Amino acid sequence: MTEEVEEHEELLIKFDDLRHDLKTFMNGVVEFIGEHPGLNETGCEIVHSYKARIKDREHLREKISRKISEGKDISADNLFAEITDLAGVRIMHLFQEHFAKIDEVIRKRLNDGDWVLGERAKAYTWDPEAAEFFGKFDLEVIQKPTSYTSVHYLIRPRENSPICCEVQVRTLFEEIWGEVDHQINYPIPTENLACKEQIKVLSKIVGAGSRLLDSLNRVHEANKD
Repeated sequence: MTEEVEEHEELLIKFDDLRHDLKTFMNGVVEFIGEHPGLNETGCEIVHSYKARIKDREHLREKISRKISEGKDISADNLFAEITDLAGVRIMHLFQEHFAKIDEVIRKRLNDGDWVLGERAKAYTWDPEAAEFFGKFDLEVIQKPTSYTSVHYLIRPRENSPICCEVQVRTLFEEIWGEVDHQINYPIPTENLACKEQIKVLSKIVGAGSRLLDSLNRVHEANKD
């Protein structure tokens, strides 16, 4: 076994030791948001669906190698500070406007002291209109050229805990784009020009689709009054 593999194995064993605690906390996070009564009122369901996962051991090995090759110093002392997506939750909703209710539920949990943020929550987007929308919330808005749109919260049970759960909140349209991009363009970006261009086109369709859904929802709600 090479020195590099031995170092990685030491880090993976540290991850193994914390896996149960990570999974327990992650399950609590996804159930609290996904099953929250305020987001699942009959006839006004905010959360469409949700999923959760613990990072696969070999995928973690690859990520550690990739980060080290990029110049990051990954050690047993900083593993859980440098890699914060070991536990991941994804919350999907139909209408972008409904994000406000999900953010409200998460913020109340934070304000009550049951969770803490590992860092300020971030909204990633390529879309200027989406950036303007997310700018209304307590989010660091980051416009990325990668056509990616999602809001990320890094949630810990307490400030000094190594346990961290990454919560991603996005529309179903954005989830479709993310799944396609993940299959074709991650972790190694595709070199195929046609794929690159079509992924960009898909992001534009997603943006237009999200706006159309919000418009339909506003018309529907207005007709109910």
